[in-house]
Amino acid sequence: MKTNIIVWMAVFVPIAGAFLLPLMGQLSKGLRNLGALALVTSSLICSSSLVPLVLAGGTESISIPFLGGNNLFLADSLAVFMAIVSMLVGAVIVLYSMGYISHYDNQNEYYFMVVLFLGSMMGIVYSANLILIYLFWEITAIACWRLIGFFREPLCVVRADKAFLMTGFGAFVMLIGFIMIHGQYGSFDLQVIKSASAANPVANLAVLLILFGILSKSATFPLHTWLPDAGVAPTPVTALLHAAVLVKIGVYVYARLFVASFTVDPAWNSVVPMIAGISALVSGGAALIETDMKRIIAYSTVSQLGFILLGLSIGNPLGFAGGLLYILMHSIAKGGIFLCAGVVEQKLHVKDITKLGGLIKTMPVTAVSFLLCSFSVMGIPPFGGFFSKYMVIAGAIRSGDYLLTTIFILGAFLTVIYLFRIFAMIFLGEPKTTPVAEGAPVMLVSVALLALLSLAGGLLISYPSLYVQTAVQQIMGVTP
Repeated sequence: MKTNIIVWMAVFVPIAGAFLLPLMGQLSKGLRNLGALALVTSSLICSSSLVPLVLAGGTESISIPFLGGNNLFLADSLAVFMAIVSMLVGAVIVLYSMGYISHYDNQNEYYFMVVLFLGSMMGIVYSANLILIYLFWEITAIACWRLIGFFREPLCVVRADKAFLMTGFGAFVMLIGFIMIHGQYGSFDLQVIKSASAANPVANLAVLLILFGILSKSATFPLHTWLPDAGVAPTPVTALLHAAVLVKIGVYVYARLFVASFTVDPAWNSVVPMIAGISALVSGGAALIETDMKRIIAYSTVSQLGFILLGLSIGNPLGFAGGLLYILMHSIAKGGIFLCAGVVEQKLHVKDITKLGGLIKTMPVTAVSFLLCSFSVMGIPPFGGFFSKYMVIAGAIRSGDYLLTTIFILGAFLTVIYLFRIFAMIFLGEPKTTPVAEGAPVMLVSVALLALLSLAGGLLISYPSLYVQTAVQQIMGVTP
C-alpha cells in the first residue's frame, strides 16, 4: 500500500468511522464497542507500519495540487512517534471503557466522541499546515467539552464549559499568531515557514500568541486550572485528557512548531523552560496537599508536563530526546494510574483519599498496577520513566542553567512523595470502607497491561531509545 494512503487512513478512518458508531449502537452495543476498538487499532496499525520508513530517515509529504500544492500532511519520525503513543494508550482506554461505561447512559455519544477525539489527534499529529492544526485542534476541544460533561449534572456542565472556554480562548489567540505568521511569510505551510524563518525569525509577538494557545491546551501554570476540574468526567475520559491525547497535543505542537519548524529568538529557550519549571513545582506542591484522588493525579499531570516541556524547550539534543521519551513513558504510566483510580472510584464511589485505605487486600491487581505505574512516573529504575526523567534533567544540566536544574530535581522529589502518599492512603493500612471486589475483568486487563508496559519500557529501553535518537537526528540534525 502506498505510504500516502496509509497516512490518510491513519487520520480519517477513525474520524469517518466515529460517525457510524451511534448507528452501530442502535443495532448492538457489543458491535459498537468492538467497532470503536477496531477503528482506533486500525489507525495504530497504519502508523506502526510507517516505522521502517522513518527509521530509514524517510518522510512522506502529502499535498493536493488544486489547493496550491501546499503540504497538508507530513509523516516523519516525530509524527509517527506521537501517533503510535496516542493510539496505543487510546486503544487500551477504549478497551477499559467496555467495562466502565457499560453502567451509564449516553454510551453511543461517548464512543462517538472518544473515537472522534482520537482521530482528530491524528489529524494534528500528521498536519503540516497551520490551518489544519487549528482545525483539528478545535475538533478535539468540542469532543473534550462533550466528554467532560458526559454525566450532564450541573457541576459537570460548568466544568466542561470552563475547559472549553479556556482552551478555546487559547486556540483563538493562537490562531491570531498563525495569521501573523502568514502575514510575515505568506504561507501556512510549515515547510515554507521553516525555510523562510531560517533567515528571518518568527516575530516575537506571534511566538507569544502561539505559546499562549499551547500552554492553555497543555494545562501549564497558570493556565492549568481547567484540568483538575475536569475530574468530574468519566475516568476513561480523564485518562484520555491526562495521558495520551489532550494535554499532549500542546507539547507535541510545541515540538512541531518551535523545534522542528520555526526559527525564533534564542531568548525563548530560557523563557519557556522557566515557565515549565514553575509549573512543575507549583502543581507538584498542590498535589501534595490535595485529598481528592483524581485532582491529585491531575496536578501530577500538570507537574509532569513541565518536565516534558523542559526537555523539548531546553535547546539541546539530550533534553529533546528525553522530552520525547517522557511523552511515551508518562502516557503509558499516567494512563494506568488514572484507570486504576477509576476502578476504585467505580467500586466505592469515593474520591477522598482520607476515607480510603487497606484496598490492597481486596484489590491486589489494581493496587500492584497502580504501584508499578507510579514507579515509572516517579522515575524509579528500571522503569521507563527513570530514563526519560534522567535525560531531561541531564539536558538541563548540559544547558548550564543550574537554578532550573535544581527546580526540576525538587519537582522530582515532590513526585515521589505525593505518589507514595496517594498509594499508601488508598491501598495500605486498615480498611475504612466495606470490602469490595476487583473491577470488571476487561478493566483489570487494561490496567495490568499498562503497568507491564511501564516496566517493559525500561527493561527494553534500547528500542524506544533507538527510535528517539533517529527522531532527534531528523529534527535537530544532531544525535543526543
